[in-house]
Amino acid sequence: MPLRLLTPRYYLLISLMFLLAGCVNSGSRDRAALLAKKSGLNTRDLQTTSFKLRSWQRISDPTQPVQVYIEGDGFAWVSRSRPSDDPTPRQPTGLMLAAADTSANVLYLARPCQFIGPPLPANCRATWWTDNRFSPQVVQAMNEALSQALRPWPDVRIELVGYSGGGAIAALIAARRDDVISLRTVAGNLDVAYVNAAHNVSAMPDALSALDVARQLANLPQIHFTGSDDTTVPPEAARRFQQAAGGRCVHIEDVKGMAHGSDWAAVWPSLLQQQPDCR
Repeated sequence: MPLRLLTPRYYLLISLMFLLAGCVNSGSRDRAALLAKKSGLNTRDLQTTSFKLRSWQRISDPTQPVQVYIEGDGFAWVSRSRPSDDPTPRQPTGLMLAAADTSANVLYLARPCQFIGPPLPANCRATWWTDNRFSPQVVQAMNEALSQALRPWPDVRIELVGYSGGGAIAALIAARRDDVISLRTVAGNLDVAYVNAAHNVSAMPDALSALDVARQLANLPQIHFTGSDDTTVPPEAARRFQQAAGGRCVHIEDVKGMAHGSDWAAVWPSLLQQQPDCR
């Protein structure tokens, strides 16, 4: 087959596509930084063994617990079969939840490669926000970043909050620590295999799942907020986690009219009034 020479117009189209992609990512970073600043959250990058992770934090009274927020999967896929080049979320729901929290101590952790760059570090490959986003290496990095962020306050207690895939990470971190006093998830992916099967996507046999540590967390006070209109992470995922955990500490709150991408931050202050317990 003869080679076709690319016209200048074609080259211009390609250049514009890359330029627009860069502008979108840059805009997402700028908006997130502005949101954090308005909420009194200060930027700090945490260098773990595997990744540099972006965090925003406000620690005003270390005698009180720290509300730790973990972001969702972000902009992981451009289409069903094509991963994105940058997982920075267009709508950082986890950060928006943190910004809506007026507690004395708030710490937000982005997932690997989110909000970092440009350019992204060389080790930021798409596998870390697609098939390996729940890998032991990622969970370890997130836990390591949390320990590093709170190192100045070794006796502080932690209340974990995770959005979407960040809910899975939060549960997996809780199972690794002894300083966590509660767990909340918002539209949390608490059963990775079930959610993948519900969407008819490839299984992730090496992925860690919150379901695997449900029994271990049975005595940890927790609330899992699900959206009645959520078709991305069906509420059944939380119910399966609750059933696997057993006991009296795992509660599910179905929030009417909320879908996966709804404005959870708008209702978050009222949802935060519900305290996890083991009644």
